[in-house]
Amino acid sequence: MENSHVKLLAFDFHSLTQKPCSSSSDPFNFFRKGKQVSRIETLGVVVSRDRKGDRFLKFLIDDGTECISCILWLNQLDSPYFSRRNPSDVRIIAQMAKDRATDIQLGVLARVRGRITSYRGALQVTVEDVFIERDANAEILHWLDCVKLARSCYNVSTRPSPLQALNDQSTTTVNED
Repeated sequence: MENSHVKLLAFDFHSLTQKPCSSSSDPFNFFRKGKQVSRIETLGVVVSRDRKGDRFLKFLIDDGTECISCILWLNQLDSPYFSRRNPSDVRIIAQMAKDRATDIQLGVLARVRGRITSYRGALQVTVEDVFIERDANAEILHWLDCVKLARSCYNVSTRPSPLQALNDQSTTTVNED
């Protein structure tokens, strides 16, 4: 779950725990029930939008459980983070970010993927990708995916319980006739 986009509802996103780490780029690691999570995919209605010039767009996604704060950086051309990259690649990335910022309008249903970060102690998503959904059914399908994945994948213990290990052993015995 560490490097894949984990589908989460907002109430589950806000239940993530933060633990400090030694990395200078990401001062915190985030965990859901003991499993590290670094990237998220969520879907909801854009209910707030605040653009700060050519620096960033901050917006809120409401999925019906809570709101998730998202930040889309728009300063790729001036950022030292991108200074070592090929200038033509940086121009393409900057244009894509500006196009996404234009697409994010109040009331649209948006699917957002990005890195989980923390700013002043509050969780947020640093946006990597935005897709505007045209089908209203996408929201309920996202909910169903989140519930199914939580039950079958995210909530599954990585170590079997002693009782489960005992049951596994008893079912794998070979009957010799």
